[in-house]
Amino acid sequence: MSVLTSPRGKTEVVHCRRTELQDIYCIKNLTRKFTQKLFGRLNIIYLLEKANLAVTLCNDKEEIMAQATFVDFPNWNIARQDNWVSVFRELDSEIPCTPLNTLFMHLFVAVDEYSVGCCKEIIRTVFKAVPDLHFIFLIVPSYMSLGSTLITVFNQVGSVPCLTFDEDFAVHICHRHSHYPQLHVREARVEDHDHLMPIFMRYDTVLKETYGEYFLAELIEAQDKENHAVVCEVEGIAVGFMSVCSRVNMQLLHECFDLGPFHGLCHPHPDDVLQPLREPSVHGSTDAELRSSSQGSQKTTEEHLKSASPDGVESIQGKLAEEAVTEELLSTSQSNYGSDMEDIEKLSRISVGEEVEYEVSSKSSASVLLQEEIRNFRPTYRGASAAFCIQLFCIDEKYEARSLDFMNFVFSLFPDKDFCIISLPHLTPEFVLIQNFVRMVPFNNCTLEQDLYVFHRAGLLKSISIRLATVLDTPGVENLVSTLMLNKSILDDLNQYNTARKDTDGTPMQAFVAEVAEQIVGIAVVRNEMDIEYIRSHYNIEDFIYFSHHQREEHGHLNHFALNPIFRHYTRFFLKEILRLGFKSCLYYPVYPHCRSGKLQSPYAHSLTSALHYLVPVRPRRQIVYPLEKLGINAPSKEVSKDLLNYALNHTNRKLMLEPKITVNAKIVVVGASNVGISFLETLVFCPHLKFNNLTLISTHGLPGKKLLATEQRRFLASDHCFNDKDYALMSLCSWVNVVVGRMTGIDRAAKHVVMSQGEIVLYDHLILCTGQQYQVPCPSGADISQHLTSREVPRSGQQRYNDIVPHNHFTLNDEEDCCKALAWIKNNSITVDGNVIVYGNTIDTYTTVETLLNLGVRGCCIHFVHPPPTSTITCINNYSVESAVADALITAGVTIYRDALLAQWNDGQYPDPIRCASFTTPTKPFRLQCSMFFSFCEKNVDYETFKAFNDACLVYDGRLVIDTNFHTNDVAIRAAGSLTKFSNRYYSNEWTHSNFNSKEIGFQLAAAMLSLFDPTLEPVTEPPADLDRLIPMYKGAKIQGGILPGPYHYLHIAKPAIPTPLEVQMAKPDFGLEIVTGNAKNGNYFRIHINKYKMVETITCLSKETFPASNYIRLFGQHEQVLNNLCARYEDALITDLYSYFMEPWCMALFHDRFIDLRRELRQILTSKEEEDLPSIEQIAHQIEDEEINTREKPQKYLQRVFQETIYKALVEKSILDYLHYNHYHLPMYAWPGII
Repeated sequence: MSVLTSPRGKTEVVHCRRTELQDIYCIKNLTRKFTQKLFGRLNIIYLLEKANLAVTLCNDKEEIMAQATFVDFPNWNIARQDNWVSVFRELDSEIPCTPLNTLFMHLFVAVDEYSVGCCKEIIRTVFKAVPDLHFIFLIVPSYMSLGSTLITVFNQVGSVPCLTFDEDFAVHICHRHSHYPQLHVREARVEDHDHLMPIFMRYDTVLKETYGEYFLAELIEAQDKENHAVVCEVEGIAVGFMSVCSRVNMQLLHECFDLGPFHGLCHPHPDDVLQPLREPSVHGSTDAELRSSSQGSQKTTEEHLKSASPDGVESIQGKLAEEAVTEELLSTSQSNYGSDMEDIEKLSRISVGEEVEYEVSSKSSASVLLQEEIRNFRPTYRGASAAFCIQLFCIDEKYEARSLDFMNFVFSLFPDKDFCIISLPHLTPEFVLIQNFVRMVPFNNCTLEQDLYVFHRAGLLKSISIRLATVLDTPGVENLVSTLMLNKSILDDLNQYNTARKDTDGTPMQAFVAEVAEQIVGIAVVRNEMDIEYIRSHYNIEDFIYFSHHQREEHGHLNHFALNPIFRHYTRFFLKEILRLGFKSCLYYPVYPHCRSGKLQSPYAHSLTSALHYLVPVRPRRQIVYPLEKLGINAPSKEVSKDLLNYALNHTNRKLMLEPKITVNAKIVVVGASNVGISFLETLVFCPHLKFNNLTLISTHGLPGKKLLATEQRRFLASDHCFNDKDYALMSLCSWVNVVVGRMTGIDRAAKHVVMSQGEIVLYDHLILCTGQQYQVPCPSGADISQHLTSREVPRSGQQRYNDIVPHNHFTLNDEEDCCKALAWIKNNSITVDGNVIVYGNTIDTYTTVETLLNLGVRGCCIHFVHPPPTSTITCINNYSVESAVADALITAGVTIYRDALLAQWNDGQYPDPIRCASFTTPTKPFRLQCSMFFSFCEKNVDYETFKAFNDACLVYDGRLVIDTNFHTNDVAIRAAGSLTKFSNRYYSNEWTHSNFNSKEIGFQLAAAMLSLFDPTLEPVTEPPADLDRLIPMYKGAKIQGGILPGPYHYLHIAKPAIPTPLEVQMAKPDFGLEIVTGNAKNGNYFRIHINKYKMVETITCLSKETFPASNYIRLFGQHEQVLNNLCARYEDALITDLYSYFMEPWCMALFHDRFIDLRRELRQILTSKEEEDLPSIEQIAHQIEDEEINTREKPQKYLQRVFQETIYKALVEKSILDYLHYNHYHLPMYAWPGII
């Protein structure tokens, strides 16, 4: 916040923020004729799309006071955007401008009365936001004066000609030192104490309380060769402090962190042990192949690179360190611009070894396997320590952006040290200084509650330059990527670029290198993105760009990116230069599923990129399933509808280059890969402005979707249509989430860690429990059927847990791994030939499993479908028509059905493994069945080990884990969600649990509840009023189940969340609404829609012999029947005989479009807003009719229709609909709009 004063003495409190698209209207209003003469006639939207930085100044009423736009190349076409440096060097050789330290102002507008103050505030903010920036240039026609505002900050340095027409342009410059200068750093003195203590006290009082009032003075006095204290000062007053020490506990760091990429922070020594002492083996090659399959993933343990020559590492560390300190200090003392290394010597060679493309975050690609043989080899370093540490650091918030100014000076204090390290509690918000450091990855067994950050002295060099690669760069690139798994692919692409400048298929390509001191430290390969129509139609890239303002050739495909971690903080600059030099505006980076990455040089293989965290993940778009044959020439183009291999898309563009992400280091541990857990992780991962460094998933089988299931495997279990294999591929959670494969057996709430089944621990700050419920092994009643007992005579001893050996031919199917095992057993044991299979249970999964067995070739007469006694009057299908059709299909297939049968014994009470026969009791007489394979679906419950972990941790458990409306358990650090949970009894809603709602929506709401803890852009959560605190949340997403039932019938049921009630009871209610049914269940063309009393679609049931587009039908839920082309009226007029055909007609494709909901919101906003001064909104008129303020002889609906037709609202609605169809024409070409007919 700053205060501006106008010449008249008026004041305004202002603040700066990033420019948003909604600012455009105000920017245009602030544009004057003088503005156009200075900057030319500009398309504001286009300029903002291509700008690197756009800043808006607002007052405390959020009124826009000023706006400025900055780009990394000059305007007025005085130089090509890829070659402006030479022009400005010729203009004034004493100004060491580079692409790193220079921006150009392309627009400035302001409220006239405050324009001078606004200009200075924006300039100061820009220099503060971009620490490497030293010069801002302004180019204007030479005949124009700058006016009274801009002249206060810009000085003319010369003039240059235009490339396109005969006219000169004046060049003006604004220097950093005039607005937000670099800080002077010196050794601390005792007299600095009084200036520094208020800064310390503003942040923390612990040090003063622990060490006394004068701890800082004592620390300054205690300086020696190993300990130094330095300050930065402004006008002789200390505004920042840093205490550094050369004593570092290297042993502890080596035990806790993977320091291999930086040679253990030690000087090389001949006795260093950098690799396991063993011969290459089959295991080693397999490990390499495993690593190669994790394309696009970022886990350091997977991408650990082999050691290079220690001498090479010493060369770069030693020589670059020497040059960095001497040249940087010289340039800082000689120049206010902070330029560096003008006459640097050539380095003999650069070998980055382990350091090449080391990922700077702990994000994982693959599971952190708990097996003993996977545990990391620990290198041994014999050399002396090459690191010093920052013990204490504090700086005035006003000057925090200049924190890196300390580093030149502190490195000069330790000429024999190459690394500066700092350790911080992982919940410490990431401040400016450590944004330039590399965050080290802890080992899996690290229990240190600190994060370690490392900075190499060579990172101080400012002479980094990005340029197009040449043939002469090949040896340097070979040396750089020699330890990467995809080095051959990178080198092949580099050779292809040097040879032809295009790919073998003709796609234009470019290769860029990053160079420091004439040494190659980075490589990137970019191709033109040829599938941009596919990307636009399948991914939400329009969340980030205004697509129509980007030319086709401006979209680039990032194939390879590798950068020495010493220069990791220049990643954004590297990407920005790729866009500038390559004449690109957007970059796209795909991450393909591991199972399809294949071999090392797979055509889908992209080099592992440490730049992934500087890109934003792009949400995939839900696709319409088109009836292509019916649409004919009106179908979407092949570029939109083609079926490519699914991949997760990451993106960046010019606008994002100078927009840092907010780093969240909190350890968020999710237990259970249920749909709730996956939805929770998906929501966090796709927050574009947040970077979560410590997301961990604990799951018995790791992430789902890692296997591409065959049809027969997928059909074993019914689907709730939350996620499928395609969704997992489009998310690529493995790129962002650490996965621990194993079982949770305990929770230590005091120590905040989860105990795994093999004794390992996983630390957490926030624990999310989403284990769900699983089918359990049934416990036989033990009744001896030789006694001819009925079920009534069997003594009931309450719920019992099965404690005996689980037979190996007994299967409870809960996930894809279980399905794979069952399928393998069927194929390996000839079950389809002579096996007797018992399917025990009465859930929908029993029906889908029976159908799968029939599909696999198991004879119907060998399948015994046993229903246990029902626990509810509501069946799993709850539709008599569907149930009778399925029952007839089972009888036709020869499947024997037993009802109300209670499992009595396996193998007549003898040793149960394997199961050879099973006995059951019924209300009449018992029976025994021979058994080769036993499927159990009779009971879902919380796994016993999970329950025991909850119970031992003293979490409140009452049949299920008890939570409040904000997902909290009785421990504020532990949240839970999903079918595992129930609401506390104080809500008096025991019939409502998360099981009644859509799991995906539950996971989203759980993430939304937690994001307020991490996202400063969100409004703080306010506590609900006391009378609302006892209300449980009601979620609106549809509850869905589907699968393939015996027949085979394709089944889909979509319903509103509700307490289960028999369908007959629902239909008997007076406010039930209308039921629309076409077809017949037994004929396999059954389609039922329930329209509620508000004319909204509330339930959909489909049963068909043919496949149908389930994802389309799910979009019908919650729509008004009139939106469905007056469905009720047409049905009553007998115009609809087949709903399947009805919803394949071209008119309804827009209903299935992913942005149709946005259109509905826009139309509603039009009808509820007051568009004209003397005209009330349609909503207001409706309220007036309801309150009888308007008396009309017409029916209210007729009156509203007439008002709508006669006023501006009709035109506005039509325009909105036509704009929607026109903008989405690539998805909806079957619709016509004015101008194409």
